[in-house]
Amino acid sequence: MAAARAVDAGHDVVGVHLALAETPDALRSGSRGCCSREDAGDARRAADVLGIPFYVWDFAGRFAEEVVDQFVADYAAGRTPNPCLRCNEKVKFAALLDKALALGFDAVCTGHYAQLRGGVLRRAVDADKDQSYVLAVLSRRQLAHALFPVGDTRKSAVRAEAAGRGLSVAAKPDSHDICFIPTGDTAGWLTERLGRRPGSVVDAVTGEVLGGHAGVHRFTVGQRRGLGVDRPAADGRPRYVLGIEPVNGTVQVGPAEALDVRELAGERPVWAGGPAPVGPVECVAQVRAHGGLADAVAELDGDLLRVRLRAPLRGVAPGQAVALYRPDPGGDIVLGSATIR
Repeated sequence: MAAARAVDAGHDVVGVHLALAETPDALRSGSRGCCSREDAGDARRAADVLGIPFYVWDFAGRFAEEVVDQFVADYAAGRTPNPCLRCNEKVKFAALLDKALALGFDAVCTGHYAQLRGGVLRRAVDADKDQSYVLAVLSRRQLAHALFPVGDTRKSAVRAEAAGRGLSVAAKPDSHDICFIPTGDTAGWLTERLGRRPGSVVDAVTGEVLGGHAGVHRFTVGQRRGLGVDRPAADGRPRYVLGIEPVNGTVQVGPAEALDVRELAGERPVWAGGPAPVGPVECVAQVRAHGGLADAVAELDGDLLRVRLRAPLRGVAPGQAVALYRPDPGGDIVLGSATIR
């Protein structure tokens, strides 16, 4: 549908499917991912309906290095990465964009649910499908060569329009999970690559060892289930993962209220909405792709972005992004982002 609207707008459009798997036969079919053989066929058929050229470009090596390998390294280091964000930053709007510009094209046009007006990135009209969070890592240069034609329309209307155009993907289920993990079992997939790395699950309050585990890569901050603890807390309430120490293999658990975060630091800040701010900035901070929002004050401190939250958030995991927004009637404006340290 993004391609169809770009054609309608009078652009010279070429369809490109990214081949991202080093072993294509390992790619799943169905709706769990977005990069399968089935998806390549769907893209080709859509290009035929629209009457545009269609190519498959091989970025498997770049994807493996920048997204998959980094994903594994982050989990081994006790972080919780977002591979979709990394793919946008390093592949779709870096490797793909660089090749497109070298070939004489002006922009990469995608079906992301976000709005881009006058070079300003905004939330999509359809708040439930908004993907501006995973695009907040893009620089102003990258956004200057991007198009998001469907962000001003609710997804139900986009599907109806696709059906009216005779596009076979009109009723295709949404993709979800991680495209390069065929089974959807992230912990098992990571164990195959990292092996067993035994450690202890420790009560963060008392210091008591509550159980063992096969590797810190099986945990993320805020996790409640699968902790490997065989007895309830003294007060009978659930325990949650509060912290991960990859060097000694310790996973700290404790009560829900201990998850409250009121201040965080972010590395590698990127400013999508303009020059880096001077002094504190009132904003809304988002720490997960869906949910995790709070009014905040953000300020640069050297190479770090420091964010003070006016209300505590839970489940704030190192490795995820913090995206900053400025409320606006036309769709909240993305100011920038950083990787939570």
